Amino acid sequence: MLSVVRVHLPSDIPIVGCELTPYVLLRRPDSLLISDDIPESAPIYGCFLRYKWYRIQSDKNVAMCSIHPSEQATLQCLACVKAKIPVAKSYHCSPKCFSDAWQHHRLLHERAASAVNANGNEENTGSGVNTSLTSSQSSGSLTNGTTPLYPVVVSQRNGGETWFEVGRSKTYTPSADDIGHTLKFECAIINAETKLSVGNASTMMSRVIPAPSPTPRRLISVSGVDIPLHLDLDSRLSSSGTFTVLSYNILSDAYATNELYSYCPSWALAWTYRRQNLLREIVGYRADIVCLQEVQSDHFEEFFAPELDKHGYQALFKRKTTEVFSGNINTADGCATFFRRDRFAHVKKYEVEFNKAAQSLTEALVPSAQKKTALNRLLKDNIALIVVLEAKFNNQGVDNPGKRQLVCVANTHVNVHQELKDVRLWQVHTLLKGLEKIAASADIPMLLCGDFNSAPGSAPHALVAMGKVDPMHPELAVDPLGILRPATKLTHQLPLVSAYTSFARIPVVPGLDQKRRKLDPGTNEPLFTSCTRDHFGTLDYIFYSADSVTVESLLELLDEESLRKDTALPSPEWSSDHIALLAGFRCKPRTRR
Repeated sequence: MLSVVRVHLPSDIPIVGCELTPYVLLRRPDSLLISDDIPESAPIYGCFLRYKWYRIQSDKNVAMCSIHPSEQATLQCLACVKAKIPVAKSYHCSPKCFSDAWQHHRLLHERAASAVNANGNEENTGSGVNTSLTSSQSSGSLTNGTTPLYPVVVSQRNGGETWFEVGRSKTYTPSADDIGHTLKFECAIINAETKLSVGNASTMMSRVIPAPSPTPRRLISVSGVDIPLHLDLDSRLSSSGTFTVLSYNILSDAYATNELYSYCPSWALAWTYRRQNLLREIVGYRADIVCLQEVQSDHFEEFFAPELDKHGYQALFKRKTTEVFSGNINTADGCATFFRRDRFAHVKKYEVEFNKAAQSLTEALVPSAQKKTALNRLLKDNIALIVVLEAKFNNQGVDNPGKRQLVCVANTHVNVHQELKDVRLWQVHTLLKGLEKIAASADIPMLLCGDFNSAPGSAPHALVAMGKVDPMHPELAVDPLGILRPATKLTHQLPLVSAYTSFARIPVVPGLDQKRRKLDPGTNEPLFTSCTRDHFGTLDYIFYSADSVTVESLLELLDEESLRKDTALPSPEWSSDHIALLAGFRCKPRTRR
């Protein structure tokens, strides 16, 4: 007879919209342990498995803290209620929680007041607080009036609790109706003939919490005016020659360990939560081209490609090489590039494997006795994915009727090891030389996106943005293989400019000073694109060829203060240790060569 050994859930805290998939361990009659699903249509040993999910509702409803969603709320901001801000954002678990979050929380009031004033209504940005929540006051946040996908059945009552059966499949996705309530999962072994239970196991979970919703980041035009990210498709398509590009290191699940990110709640670090939060964020930006780094192979195939396909994106992927990688090949990460099928068509794909370039380099330049040492230093599995796209929007000048508008997009993740600055610079130089060959063969705008693991002012950054590296740059001093000599060879002819330096060129308008404070005054790059407990700085860039495209808009940057309320990234609100960068471009009219 089969028996249930253990039932385990990946996270103790269920979140709205994040699928729960229990792990069920069974023991067969021969004592072998298995974790297979056993449906009624294919019983084994005369038995099959039946699953049930219950929502346990207490007669006393509770509200959950908007900052610490696993904690019960003890106070409510009445100004949020009056301003009609989503009620879930008005709750806090303690006066200290409310005080610590105030600088960020008041932005909700200010934005709500701006919207109200635009409609000519009364303004109120006060901060009245209700510290005596009752069940009637808090119950508004507990349901949204939606009809459950599964017909709710009152299973039983126990004292002051009511158990509702809400699902009969192995997986369950909590809904807004579950917020504040406890879930129970039950797995029963059913005799295939009698249909009676011959054994069962169950597990209880913490109260369901809403998915944290960060304040949306705005798109800022180079004229300093906010642009709605939710422009309708017709408006986007009518903007001849314009398109948007997103670059985002999403933090591979293989690297998202509790040891590295102990400050992030375990439920917010779980991939089942992060993938939904990342998808929501990425889709919300509505970019025409999306460049992602640290995408695991299995997550690309099983999640990102099919999910973004639903939103009109075609997907391309290049996995890192595996000469050095020693883990499961299915979890090796790489670069993924997506583009909207209604805006672009795929023309060509190039794959850059820096390991291959390293092998060619050592064969040509390194003495035989030193080749093994050289390859140990150079082989790091990094790659780049280059895609040539043809625009479906019209950008034809009067002198060029019928000319195709092509765009070349390079997506890369450069070596991370800080002691290998020579390798990082060599990788960037190798990529630029490849892009130069493409540029020489076609009259085509260039976009270079990714995580360069290089700060502004570093040698790789200088090479890309300035076209050369100062021979006296301190990072050139470490070159044990001689791959950077002579320094005069570290050049390229592509007119590349970092998109986010355009913030510094925006005319002075009200509110602009706040955006400029998020830039490094020395380099005009963002103060940070990565913010962890151990690192704070800029590593990610979107470069563009200034002779063929211009920057029209940029996604606003985040401020450190708002992130430090959760210690650092990743956090319940932002599910990577990097922030997303997005730039809007306009193609310049091309003249006939």
